[in-house]
Formats: sequence, structure tokens, C-alpha cells
Amino acid sequence: QQSQRVISLAPSITELLFSAGAGKNMFGTVDFSDYPAAALKIPRVGSYANFDYEAIVKLKPDLIIGWLSGNPAEKIKHLEQLGFKVFLLEPRRLEDLIHSVQSLALLAGEDKQAQANIDAFNQIVQPLQARYKNAQPISVFYQIWHQPLMTLNKQHLFNELLLSCGGVNVFGELAPLAPKIDIEAVIKANPAVIIASGMDAARPEWLDQWQRWPSIQAVQKGYLFFIPPDLLQRQSLRAAEGLSQVCNALAKAR
Repeated sequence: QQSQRVISLAPSITELLFSAGAGKNMFGTVDFSDYPAAALKIPRVGSYANFDYEAIVKLKPDLIIGWLSGNPAEKIKHLEQLGFKVFLLEPRRLEDLIHSVQSLALLAGEDKQAQANIDAFNQIVQPLQARYKNAQPISVFYQIWHQPLMTLNKQHLFNELLLSCGGVNVFGELAPLAPKIDIEAVIKANPAVIIASGMDAARPEWLDQWQRWPSIQAVQKGYLFFIPPDLLQRQSLRAAEGLSQVCNALAKAR
């Protein structure tokens, strides 16, 4: 069933809706929905973790699309109790991104634009996966924040980007999705590469603080790479660009 008035509850979902050709169906979204530029014009209904029910009710959506691991479950439940139709998304694999765009295109009654965007995504992803399929494995620590020190486990989309480039996530087995760790754990894991993402498109100053621990292979060899967080942590088609940057970083280290 097509939806004419959609609200997105995550910046990544906003991107997926635009990729699906459904930007014109979006009547509300959350803070930090900043890509593509047209997303900035859509009214805000709060943040992904704390949305404003009143603002949502006023917009009269016929569909709300939520983020399974990011939106608080009790808040989603409340939206359903208010009578709204809620569809939850959580792409964890590159193919999930494609399926998500296809599903959203169906909701919006769009398919041409969605298919063009999926084709462009595949043109980047498939050659990289083929090129690095048998690459020598290389150990990687991915730092998403510095205080507390945080990473992502193997359940996150980032892990598949890493695997596709021949990388091994040194903290892949930890729970939860974004585990907190300490400096000692990183020193013990001794990754060959450290990749960091800060808050935005600028290299975080704390990436270079690793120079204080020269016993780590990545520090010794100078394999400290910055990749903007939106390319690795947002579950959107921009993950193709993230994949490209991860593969380039690992190829240098190899």
C-alpha cells in the first residue's frame, strides 16, 4: 500500500527514503537528517532517541518508519498505541540496504530512481568485493568515540564493510552493538590498523593521541586513518563510499 505522508525517525532512514525516490512523500524527520540537502527542508519532530508525539500527531502521517536498534522501543510502542502504522528498519548487511531501498520505493510508488541508485551502489561495491575477496586478512580497531572509548561489534553494518575489504574487527565478538572498551584492551588486541570517525566530516584530534602507545602495530607503522562517520555508521547507500575508503586504507596498510 502506497504512503503519501511519511515520517522518518532516523537520519539514515531519511537518506534511504531519498534513495528510493520517496523524498517527496516525507513530511517529518529527526535532527541530523542533513543528507541530501533537500532533507534539511523537512520539518523536525525531535531526535531519534526523543521524538515529540505532539509534532508527529500534527503532521498526520500515514506511515512512520523507525530504526530498530536506535529508537527507544517504548517510544515506538507508544506511537503504535496512538494508532500510527510503524515500519521498523535495521539494515545490517550491504544487501539489506538494497532491500530497504526497494521496500521504500514500493511504499512510495517509485522504482526508476531507486533502481538507478541501487545500480550506482552496486557499481562501486561489487568490484571492490571481487578485488578483495582473497586479500590477506588484516586486523582493525574501529574507534567511534574517545570518552568513553567505543567501537562497533560484528552485528553492525560497518563489520561487513570491513570484511568485504579483508579486514578483521578485533572487537567483533563483544556485545552490545557499540561496546565500551579501555586502552589496555586495544594495546592487547594490537591492531595493524586503527580507523576512527568523529562527530562530523573533520578528522578528530583524538585519533593522533594513539601516538602515545607506540607498542601498537598501527601506531608504529602510522596506519591511523580517518573516515567520516556518516559513510560508515549510517545505514544508507553512502556505505558504498565508506567501503571504498576502508578498502583504500587497508590496501595501504597491506
